[in-house]
Amino acid sequence: MNRRTILVGSLAGLILLAGGCSRLAKEGLGAATGAKGRAIPLKSVAGSPSDRPLGAYERFELGSITDGINGRTPPGLLTQLPAEFEKQLAAKRIPNAASGRTLVVRGEIRHYEASGLFGQAFGPLEEVIARIELVDKDSGKVLGVANCVGRTKETVNTGVPKKAEGLAKAIVGWIDKLYPEEKHLNAE
Repeated sequence: MNRRTILVGSLAGLILLAGGCSRLAKEGLGAATGAKGRAIPLKSVAGSPSDRPLGAYERFELGSITDGINGRTPPGLLTQLPAEFEKQLAAKRIPNAASGRTLVVRGEIRHYEASGLFGQAFGPLEEVIARIELVDKDSGKVLGVANCVGRTKETVNTGVPKKAEGLAKAIVGWIDKLYPEEKHLNAE
């Protein structure tokens, strides 16, 4: 073997090793943080986000989330979403009273993508996208509309439960941006 072959082989080995280490670190971080969620508002809630216009609401209710993609939404997503929604409200310390002025979250799943074998080998991308409406329960008025995305990019976060977690994070994250900080539950 000549020096050039050894050098090229060594560099290729280092690149593969570095790539493997970065994926390992990414998977570890993914296991700690879970699925990601993001809301992209299409119709903003009246008032500026700095006004925190959802301050009048004392109860947050997950209403009907339907399958808008002809039966391709895994049934587990829609059954697991309510518990994840409640868990994310608690994580953001948003009070959810048993009664009082109620904001209903309703919507439709518009896209669901699971990673295949290629994604398992080279890094998965799984996501669910839903068109979500925030609705005043008493008046039925739609206050805001957003596309909410639950996404995972790590193998440890694949599957329906993680997509439900990501979608709940997106919905509750949007509510949190519009809810007054001073009304969050006090840290214990």
